[in-house]
Amino acid sequence: MDNSTLLVGLDIGTTSVKVVVADAGQQGLQVYGAVASPTKGMRHGKIVDIDQVAESVKNALKQAGEKTSSHIFRVVTSLPISMLQLEATTGMINISDQGREVTDQDVRHVMQAAISSVKKKDRQAVSFFPNRFLIDGEKDVDDPRTMIARSLLVQGIVMTAPASEIHNINTALAHAGISNNFFVPAPMAVSSVALDEAERTFGAILLDLGGGSTTATVIKDGQIRYATVDLRGAVDITHDISVVLSTTMSDAEALKRDYGYADPELASENEKFSVKAVGQDQNNLVSEKYLSEIIFARLQQILKHVGKGLYKHGALGLPAGFIITGGSALLQGIDGLVAEDYDVKAKIYQPAQIGLRNPIYSVAYGLVAYASDLSDIGYIANTVIYDNQAFATNEATRSSSNNQKNLKRAVRTDEKDRDLAYNNTKHDGFEDAQELADPEENNKESKNKDKGLAAFFRKFFD
Repeated sequence: MDNSTLLVGLDIGTTSVKVVVADAGQQGLQVYGAVASPTKGMRHGKIVDIDQVAESVKNALKQAGEKTSSHIFRVVTSLPISMLQLEATTGMINISDQGREVTDQDVRHVMQAAISSVKKKDRQAVSFFPNRFLIDGEKDVDDPRTMIARSLLVQGIVMTAPASEIHNINTALAHAGISNNFFVPAPMAVSSVALDEAERTFGAILLDLGGGSTTATVIKDGQIRYATVDLRGAVDITHDISVVLSTTMSDAEALKRDYGYADPELASENEKFSVKAVGQDQNNLVSEKYLSEIIFARLQQILKHVGKGLYKHGALGLPAGFIITGGSALLQGIDGLVAEDYDVKAKIYQPAQIGLRNPIYSVAYGLVAYASDLSDIGYIANTVIYDNQAFATNEATRSSSNNQKNLKRAVRTDEKDRDLAYNNTKHDGFEDAQELADPEENNKESKNKDKGLAAFFRKFFD
């Protein structure tokens, strides 16, 4: 295998590291294999022990390399939306008083001006999405290269993350023996594979039910418009099962996976299974319905929390509704529960490729697809941010002057109605737990949510 054309997507989650290895050769993107391996050293999407994360990443990449008969030098890494802030920006440079052809270097310089204009203390630029270029202040183009210009202006969106968090990730990757090509916001990666062009344009909500947190991200006109984060996820559901049933976390996880439903109405009161309780000689019999009530109670907390922000920003009226990913998307009935709670369309996304048919691979697969489709302009933007180190593939070494293969992806979006509502949310997941200001919410509460023991569990967990 020619390792130099490999694209490797790395998604470091709270509970697992996901790796997808694909080939970006002339025949188009071909997936060779994927691995999900347990993570240690992460909490709510952030690194709390660099060495443990490095070892987790190293193990996952080793498994992926063995599975695909490849040696992995470099990866494209996802960043959780909870780390990110968006800033609208403009940059302008003079080309020549007489006018001349715009070069790659000119595009780099105007992007540098735009990115530098929003530089903030303790935050680092991780992505730049140019919306449009203006030649001589009047001609609006997508790609100004080789056009005659006296001046060049760019408008776009800069995404920044805490410099300390970026340092921690890069250090963990270095300790694992690999280099990072560039970072991609996780929702942008998922949207490149989970949404079609119409959904990206007219609007959809990506609901990522992850291990350590839950995020809901609004994608419209091809860009992130708003996001809300709840620092509760699959780990909390498992913990609830462990506490209520007095069993270990590993047993609780197995019970959730094998017998749990997102909606208790889908579960059976008569179907029962044995639970080994801590400190007891005999196992307890628990019904599917009882287990699902525990799961449902925590899910309702999470969905109510993220739904509040979505309602306030008018996102629940988007035509594509919810696209659900993440490990908890495997809970039976989760799509119906989301659709019922929010009164919108909802569907589960998982990659269609053999070996990837699991929602947990959505981000990692999206990373390789995103990188493969990256336009020349997008690639230049990455080289500005990452100082010419934003290699597109798995090459061990490469001269910065050696142009990468053509990676085409349209990135232009009109800058209409750009209020950047995303930045108005609290990214640490500490919004209050009040209900949605929806006049129909109380009716939904009494009609849909008081199911059996769920009311008791909601009070217990609150």
